[in-house]
Amino acid sequence: MVPDVSTGSDTRGLIVYLFGPGRRDEHTDAHIVAAWDMAGAPDPGRDPAATYTQLAKRLDHHVDLRTRELGGKKPPQHVWHCPVRTAPGDRYLTDAEWAEVARRIVHSTGIAPEGDEKACRWIAVRHADDHIHIMAITVRADGRRPRTHHDGQRAQAECRKIEAEFGLRRLKSGDLTAPRSPTGAERAKAERQGQTVTARHWLREQAYAVAAAVHNEADYFTVLQSLGIKVKARLGPETGDVIGYSLAAPGDTNAAGEPVWYGGSKLAPDLSVNRLRERLPDQEEADQPRYAADPADPWRHTTTAVHAAHTALGSDDDAAAQGHLAAFGDALYNIASATTGPHRAELQAAAMAFNRARRCATRADHQAATALSKAAKELAYASNEPGGLTIALLFATVHLARAAAKWHEQRGHEQQAAAAEQAFRHLQAGYQQAATPVLADLTRRAPRAATARRFEQDVRAALPNHADRILADPTWTALTTTLAQAETADHNPRRLLTEVGAQRELDSAEHPAEVLNWRITAQPNRRTQAARSRSTISGTPSMSTTPHPSATPAARPEERSRHR
Repeated sequence: MVPDVSTGSDTRGLIVYLFGPGRRDEHTDAHIVAAWDMAGAPDPGRDPAATYTQLAKRLDHHVDLRTRELGGKKPPQHVWHCPVRTAPGDRYLTDAEWAEVARRIVHSTGIAPEGDEKACRWIAVRHADDHIHIMAITVRADGRRPRTHHDGQRAQAECRKIEAEFGLRRLKSGDLTAPRSPTGAERAKAERQGQTVTARHWLREQAYAVAAAVHNEADYFTVLQSLGIKVKARLGPETGDVIGYSLAAPGDTNAAGEPVWYGGSKLAPDLSVNRLRERLPDQEEADQPRYAADPADPWRHTTTAVHAAHTALGSDDDAAAQGHLAAFGDALYNIASATTGPHRAELQAAAMAFNRARRCATRADHQAATALSKAAKELAYASNEPGGLTIALLFATVHLARAAAKWHEQRGHEQQAAAAEQAFRHLQAGYQQAATPVLADLTRRAPRAATARRFEQDVRAALPNHADRILADPTWTALTTTLAQAETADHNPRRLLTEVGAQRELDSAEHPAEVLNWRITAQPNRRTQAARSRSTISGTPSMSTTPHPSATPAARPEERSRHR
């Protein structure tokens, strides 16, 4: 059951909407199910003689008295509006049940406490099976305004109780860190324009994707503008520094033809300019040149950092864990941007789903997640997908998303846990799409039986407690190919198995051979490392080292079209 509190100043305008046909003729039987005084509330939906004006005057009775006292000045935002909707699939509620819901909500929010004879006047209008609209005038009979502080939060808490008592679907409790949902008007506008998402939702996703990739605040605004998004900065009156900003989507205008602006913090709490500055490096660090010695390095670095983030979630430092979750949210955008193939759609969906899991009431320590943040930004400019390393990274993200869901669940963050679980499902689907043909190819290219028996002995010597499960794993044959490749790259298989087996416990792994396969894949090629080291010592670099682009994608349109 979802309440949505808002305020306004037009009593009659809201009444006309509530009893009218609706924006899409969805109001078929509008009528009052509860009111401050059912006998004194004219019902235009049931009484042909009742008019909108009559009902508005009755509701505004105390406002008129207060206005005369104030010398002709109406109190601001005196119209309180709260639609309440049941979840899809919930049972049908009768008018009497909806009346009880309405009375409990106006009581819990302070609009009309039970037994208060001087409470505000209110009505509850039903014009659909699954919801009502509660309308109240926030002026009491004694002329005072009601105490409605945190009314939305109190309405949410009461709805959780009603769900349990009425046998309705239990929705997740929030912690006031969720972004604002698009309004009905915004959704209707998107529908008229043939858009699948509202301008608010589109801007939020673009802002997240850009913030994940850029290296400083200036780049953030430059890249947004390169995407056709209008940017309006708010400057401090004394210092002239940027203290806030607003964005407008291309072609999104109001009736007067002016851009429709959305403040950064109104798109999402962590998109405010102050929260962005906490996540982005300072200017001196952002200006340092970046080098990529090996095209595979960004993928390998990110995989290592994701494993470290998994460890951080198991610590007692909630601020550091929250910082890693925020950095992981950025990493998901950049992984999806740098990935090709049919699994890319699942990765993009995972990044959008995880946005709700990256925020909670715990303040994030972004410095603790510097390694993951830097690795993710390197990945934003990666020019190729290094095969198995990509799958190894996806495998790591699947497990981190599941760990994030458990971390939030343990702390009672219901909405964040549900979002992380949704991201986990998308990542798991993307991993399966990408990994299945790769594992099949590794299995097909398995070494001969004598080599496989030698690797079996290595497994029993290096990981005796897990050997039976590893050898019974369906991906064991694929692992033998990976071990053979590692041996060719100058790794000692037994020592390598010991090292990767100690990175994290294997007891909870459903497929331990698959886990080891991707951990080994993420290891650097020792022969290539040695050759690069010898080349560096001799003074003749083995490959040209070009600076990693710290400029915006606007300077590289071919990359922007590929990644954005």
